[in-house]
Amino acid sequence: METGFWPKMRRVATRIPFAVDALAVWRCARDPATPRTAKAMMLAALAYFVLPTDALPDILAAVGFTDDAAVFAALLAVIGKHLKPEHRAAAEADLKRLRGED
Repeated sequence: METGFWPKMRRVATRIPFAVDALAVWRCARDPATPRTAKAMMLAALAYFVLPTDALPDILAAVGFTDDAAVFAALLAVIGKHLKPEHRAAAEADLKRLRGED
């Protein structure tokens, strides 16, 4: 099985309600204009999402991604001001493509 952000997103994009947030954070973290401290927090949250070991295993139906959602909610509360409309627009386009809606 492939590992990393995009392989995991391809597997779970249709099952997680915070997919657009995760994709927007990915886009923002790769933006050269995003401050390094914000990028570090974003990359830590993305790593937690991707790593196979986390507080609640993702294979548990209904609750497996709850901890990941909480991490992204906390992250957005702290660094959300760095997410630009173009990050969110690109994330929405990415999600449509992952869901086969393009």
